[in-house]
Amino acid sequence: MVRKSSTLPAGYSEDPSAPPMLRYQSSLPKLPVPALESTCSKYLETVKPLVTPEAYARTEAVVSEFLTSPLAQQLQERLKDRANEHTSWLSEWWNDVAYMAYRDPVVVFVSYFYVHANDPLRKTPAKRAASLIKAMIPFRDLVESGRLEPEKVRGAPLCMASYKWLFHSCRYPVKPSDIAEKFDPASNNHIVVLRKNRFFLVPLSNPTTGREFSAAELEAQFEKIIEYAGEKPAETPIGALTSDNRDLWADAREALIRASPSGKNAESLKKIEASMIVLALDDTKPVTREQISWSTWVGDGRNRFFDKHQVVVYENGRSGFLGEHSCMDGTSTLRLNEFMLASLVHNKIDLGSPDVDAASLPPVQELTFDINENIKTLVKESEQRFDKLVSEHDLHVLQYEGFGKNFTKHHKVSPDATAQLIKQLAFHKMFGRPGVTYESAQTRKYQLGRTEVIRSASNESKKWAEAMLDTSAKKDPVALRELFRAAAKRHTTYAAWAADAQGVDRHLFGLKRLLKEGEQLPAIYSDPSFSKSSHWELSTSQLSSPFFDGWGYGEVVPDGYGLGYAIGDDYIRWTITSLKRRSDELKHYLAESATEVKHMLEAAERKEKEAAKL
Repeated sequence: MVRKSSTLPAGYSEDPSAPPMLRYQSSLPKLPVPALESTCSKYLETVKPLVTPEAYARTEAVVSEFLTSPLAQQLQERLKDRANEHTSWLSEWWNDVAYMAYRDPVVVFVSYFYVHANDPLRKTPAKRAASLIKAMIPFRDLVESGRLEPEKVRGAPLCMASYKWLFHSCRYPVKPSDIAEKFDPASNNHIVVLRKNRFFLVPLSNPTTGREFSAAELEAQFEKIIEYAGEKPAETPIGALTSDNRDLWADAREALIRASPSGKNAESLKKIEASMIVLALDDTKPVTREQISWSTWVGDGRNRFFDKHQVVVYENGRSGFLGEHSCMDGTSTLRLNEFMLASLVHNKIDLGSPDVDAASLPPVQELTFDINENIKTLVKESEQRFDKLVSEHDLHVLQYEGFGKNFTKHHKVSPDATAQLIKQLAFHKMFGRPGVTYESAQTRKYQLGRTEVIRSASNESKKWAEAMLDTSAKKDPVALRELFRAAAKRHTTYAAWAADAQGVDRHLFGLKRLLKEGEQLPAIYSDPSFSKSSHWELSTSQLSSPFFDGWGYGEVVPDGYGLGYAIGDDYIRWTITSLKRRSDELKHYLAESATEVKHMLEAAERKEKEAAKL
């Protein structure tokens, strides 16, 4: 029996047999299959600003041919059939292609990071780490018991299925496609701490009485680990294997297990993989935003276990979070981190007694591995590949404090659209054309929904950027603002389509997946405009939190940029990553473009006020 809730939008209901966190799941709508005509129309519109008129004419012809072809209609019907037969027509495919079957290293290419705002009360690594873990446990308990309140957007509940993978889970390297496993929290009520490339198991409660350890007791355990690990890092950092190509890591993992006939290596791995989370206690003291962002993103590649979420804490008490992306997107880990940090800032967490009975604490337990010459060689090769990969990258952070969402709302434009248009103007300054841009939109309003692409480069954004850069005529700020507002409106419209799963990219992906053996690839997919318009030079995503001091991820194409950004009341912050493709110049042009947008909007407002006085 499913009872209807009067507080929900039409079509939603509560399932009393489900735990509270999942009570809306069965009534969430399924991911829709967009109309073929709509997708083709949007596709043409988004291609136009990126290609020459001649190329666009060819693309129009192939799209028209595709739209009227019997094969396109058959593919559309197959996709509808799949949608009827599956909870989500996309989920299984996307999780495999975008994550599990992806063979490049997760670090740089898949992982993402958050930099926590500084905690002025906890300046030592053990104290800061203990408070974060202690604040994480209540959230873990809410998730695992199913008592966490579901998220909603404008009153409509979101899919909460991905929360299963927040704790006590791990990604495994498997050929040809990775898998993930979830472990029982009750029988694995521990974390694993990394220090000096060594692994230590720390129970979260007294194994005899079941009493949860206090923050002070966890702090004492972490202090013991720091002392026990000493000054010299372990010479064979097993964690480095997780930084490698997934096929190479799969082979190395098998070799690591074979290297220990007693099963010790397999058991140590399992204890790491089953832990609530990994805590990395680094021995560095990052100060600048660039330093701590870089350290949280990649570290040194050794004192990590990249197949799991991990909290990273530094010698000076600074901290961050590294997300394993395969089973969930950033909105879920954002909620976790905000819960932890807000709870500590507002003293909402019971940290327990400050007194510590050292004799009652379990001894420090190191998880060791049997290591032979082959394992030493495999680890060394992984280290070398990691060092080479990371050395080819750079990272810059722009903390632009000229304005934020308060300013944009005053001028009646979307904060997110403003940030996206600033990126387009900056790219125009660098390259003289629009940047092919991916902005992530969550589709969790649907069952098993993940993301869709907001194609941020538009005809309107191109027209505005070109007008801003036009030196042939005197610029009218009011006219420029109208072009800007038109481009911003276009962006918010596409963003709404994407959130409703009515974008271009996932639909075209799904149709292509349903081609049968012997069927010819439609020309729309081999047309150069298709690859050009999905070659994401600017991979962008917004996550904003007053409890973060940065966040980011890597580029998705070799000649592109990763651009994680946050919009505060009075700032916009971008983290720029790339394969050393003039990232410092892009940082400069973003700041310059943001200031030009500010001056344009202020000049337009002044001109209007002066005209009103006449």
